[in-house]
Amino acid sequence: MDPADQLKQLQEQATEELAALADAEALEQWRVRYLGMKGAVKAALGRLKEIPADRRREYGRSANELKGALSAAHRQRKAELAAATPARQVLDMTLPGTRPRIGHRHILTQTIEEITEIFARMGFSVAYGPEVEDERHNFEALNIPPAHPARDPLDNFYITPSVMLRSQTSTVQIRVMESQPPPIRVVSPGRVYRPDTVDATHSFMFHQLEGLYVDEGVSMADLKSDIDQFCKAYFGTEVATRFRPSFFPFTEPSAEVDMLFHYPDGSTAWIELGGCGMVDPNVLAAVGYDSEKYTGWAFGLGIDRMVMRKYNIPDIRLLFENDVRFLHQF
Repeated sequence: MDPADQLKQLQEQATEELAALADAEALEQWRVRYLGMKGAVKAALGRLKEIPADRRREYGRSANELKGALSAAHRQRKAELAAATPARQVLDMTLPGTRPRIGHRHILTQTIEEITEIFARMGFSVAYGPEVEDERHNFEALNIPPAHPARDPLDNFYITPSVMLRSQTSTVQIRVMESQPPPIRVVSPGRVYRPDTVDATHSFMFHQLEGLYVDEGVSMADLKSDIDQFCKAYFGTEVATRFRPSFFPFTEPSAEVDMLFHYPDGSTAWIELGGCGMVDPNVLAAVGYDSEKYTGWAFGLGIDRMVMRKYNIPDIRLLFENDVRFLHQF
């Protein structure tokens, strides 16, 4: 058969079938059969190399015209079928309503609010400070000298040589003391940043709770009493706390705070919650306080660690992955 007649016959066949289509599914099958990548029109264009050279231009033009005509016919038939299809009922007022799934605050936010509420009952107010800090508030005023390992650029996120993401919430105690005279009873929750390797118990961003109490006659006994009362209020009256001697540049004496944690299987273990101690006289002097008149204590506790222990969460990364299947449990 003459190639031009083949194209004409193909167009008549496709047009006849198109007119008989009754639904969108059949229309899609027709499109694939004639206009698809392996369809009849594509095959007809592929036969161009078999046409004698003196007739190729005419054949190619006719094949392209066939493709255009069938494409236009397909669009028209699609519109006709869409217009003929009755509109679906959008809303059935007889059906029961669908209750929307309401979100809630993140478990870390819930915990911070619970912790600050406990300390509020103990007479503490809440203070906040910037997460981008200068070296004075992050180190110098906290009695951390330039040669101290904590100031190593590899252990901090420096933005400029003297500006950084804060590595501890202790910066807030300096800002609070700079802004007001004693007495001071304040806690400060917030994010801190350190370039730690991320694993089940470490993250480059985590949350701390800073506590500060400065007044005349404040002693280590006040510190131990307040932390023990907080732990019992948050974890339960059956918990026990202990203090181990330690060293921090901004407190003297210093201690690590441990809590006796009870696991679901009945076993127990001492878990470190953070550090604490009596505010170093150099820190008081840095903010203009008379260290002969005033004393104070300070602590820094890991909020993420407290959440993990209270709710038996095995991996700190679960707190930051934003998997709603996990978050909806709290």
